[in-house]
Amino acid sequence: MPLAVREVSIQVIEETAFNLLKLASIVLPRDVKEALRRAYETETSEMGKAQLEAILENLRVAEERQLPICQDTGVVSFYVRLGADFPVRKGIHEALVRATKRATKEVPLRPNAVDPIEERNTGDNTGRYIPFVHWEVFDGDYMELIAFPKGAGSENMCKLAMLSPAHRLKGLKKLVIDTVLEAGGKPCPPVILGVAFGGGLDIVAELAKRALLRPLDQPNPIPELAKLEEELLKAINETGIGPMGLGGRWTALRVHVDYACRHPGAYPVAIAFQCWAARRAAARINADGSVEYLTHEVG
Repeated sequence: MPLAVREVSIQVIEETAFNLLKLASIVLPRDVKEALRRAYETETSEMGKAQLEAILENLRVAEERQLPICQDTGVVSFYVRLGADFPVRKGIHEALVRATKRATKEVPLRPNAVDPIEERNTGDNTGRYIPFVHWEVFDGDYMELIAFPKGAGSENMCKLAMLSPAHRLKGLKKLVIDTVLEAGGKPCPPVILGVAFGGGLDIVAELAKRALLRPLDQPNPIPELAKLEEELLKAINETGIGPMGLGGRWTALRVHVDYACRHPGAYPVAIAFQCWAARRAAARINADGSVEYLTHEVG
C-alpha cells in the first residue's frame, strides 16, 4: 500500500510540474498582468505606451493560441517547499526532470540547455544541474512547487558586487541605479528587480533571485525594506529608460529587496533582473493528492 501511494503521488507531482511549466510559459500570473495594465494606463510617453500596448496584445495572443509568450522560454528552475510530513520523498527530482522533457516537446519549449564543455545543446532542457531545483523543508504535510523559467536577456544583466562596508545603503542604492542605467533596454523593461545584500556571495545571489518570486501585489513585511523598495523604484523610473528602452515612465514595475546578516568586513550585493515576461507558476500539492494552483486559474 505505501508503495502504491508513493507511485500515484509521483505521477501527481510530475503532472503538476508539467502543468506549471505550460502555464508559466503561456500565461503570466494575475499580479504581473495587472501591473502591466496599470503601467499602460498611466504611461505618459507615446512611444512607451505603444510598447506596453504591444506587450498586452502579445499576452492576449499567447493565451488565445496557447503558445509561449516569448521565443526564449528560458532555463528551467523549480522551487520546492516540502512538508516534513508529506508522504513522498523519493523520486521528486526525477519527476521534475521528466516533466521538463515532456514540456519541451508538448508546450513546446525552446531547447535552452547547452553543455558548456561539449558546446552541445541537450535538446530537452535537461542536463547537468538543469532543471535546477531549490529545496526547502518545513513543518507541514503538503508540498509547494514553483516553476520558474527565466530567459537570457534579463539574466545577462544581473550583477554581483562586493562593496566596501563603509558605503552601506548609500553604496547599494548607487550600485542599483548604475546597474539599471548600464542595462538600458537590454533586459526588456519594464523589469522587476530583485535586490539582496549581506550574507555572502552565494546567499545574496539566492536571495535576489528568490525575491523575484514574490507577487507584485504583496508588500514587503519589513517596513525598512518596503521603504527602500519604494525609493529604488522611484529612482529607477526617473531614469526615463522606459518600456523596451524606448523612453517613458515605466522602467520597472517593482523592486523587491531582501537581506541577510553580513560579516563586519564584507558587504555583498546581488541584483537580479526579470523582464516584463515575468514567468512563474505555483501550486500546492496536498497529502491526499489534490492540487491547488496558486498563481493561475485552472478550469
